Amino acid sequence: MSAAQHLSDDDLAKIYTFAVQLGKDAGVILMKFAQARWSDNGSGAQLFTEKDSAVDIVTKADEDVETFIKNAIEKKYPTHKFLGEETYSKGASQDYLIGDEPTWCIDPLDGTVNYTHLFPMFCVSIGFIVDGRAVIGVIYAPFTAQLFSACRGRGAWLNETQRLPLRDQPLPPNAPQGCVLSVEWGKDRKDAPDGNLHRKVDSFLNMAVEPGGRGGKGGMVHGVRSLGSATLDLAYVALGAFDIWWEGGCWEWDVAAGVAIVQEAGGLVTTANPPADVKNAPIEDVRLGSRLYLAIRPAGPSPATGESARESQERVVREVWRRVRHLDYSRPGA
Repeated sequence: MSAAQHLSDDDLAKIYTFAVQLGKDAGVILMKFAQARWSDNGSGAQLFTEKDSAVDIVTKADEDVETFIKNAIEKKYPTHKFLGEETYSKGASQDYLIGDEPTWCIDPLDGTVNYTHLFPMFCVSIGFIVDGRAVIGVIYAPFTAQLFSACRGRGAWLNETQRLPLRDQPLPPNAPQGCVLSVEWGKDRKDAPDGNLHRKVDSFLNMAVEPGGRGGKGGMVHGVRSLGSATLDLAYVALGAFDIWWEGGCWEWDVAAGVAIVQEAGGLVTTANPPADVKNAPIEDVRLGSRLYLAIRPAGPSPATGESARESQERVVREVWRRVRHLDYSRPGA
């Protein structure tokens, strides 16, 4: 019997209610840290430390909020596994971290660089995973007072009242033209000619330039956006504000909540890396923890093309794959 069979719909509903309140409470703590940051008069009370690079940083807010969340979960659900960014970064291996057991996957402060600069796109991210799939997601951005949440079979919501997506119009028939593309520069800033950063920039150019440009790969998307938070990128895909999100390098806690919300809203999440046969390769749901993600917003059926919603999403996936470079974010067992 799988772990999921031990959790009834009523069980999930209770866990969801707990997760939403936990996200709100953690967001209050995070906002208090932010308010202290803009009122410290340069005292340096909110200094950060670097982890792997100058753009991979941690603050006291990350650590204190994660401790608060972990303690609350362990008290309420002591048999559940806990996976948090700051706990993990202090010594865990890089093997796949998601198994079949009920697992909480937490990023206490997604968008830490944003937070340190008081750019409002930072949030608490709480994902709950069963049988390797994200079934509950809660993302709370306290600065903008936006709460995104979803529970399998119960829909995806903005501020608990507005069902997501806000729009599910058909995807453009000539996509990626007419689409808003969300991307991130990432933490890998090595100036290697064929490294991940250069491959990303090459892909951004392919998606952005005029049709026919870049050897026929020009996508001419409407715009390219970078929020500095993978979790919020996914929330805005579920919202319908972003049509496409393409990214490599994220860890489980960066995406677990967002993937749950996008999928429950009707979006598609698959791998960022193009397969050898872009035209015919099957399009499968991404493996959580693969570090390579491509998300397409929820969409309605397309009268212009005669496609179902899923067919139009898969068409856009293939058009993105045709224009992007293969990224190297491997891990043991990948």
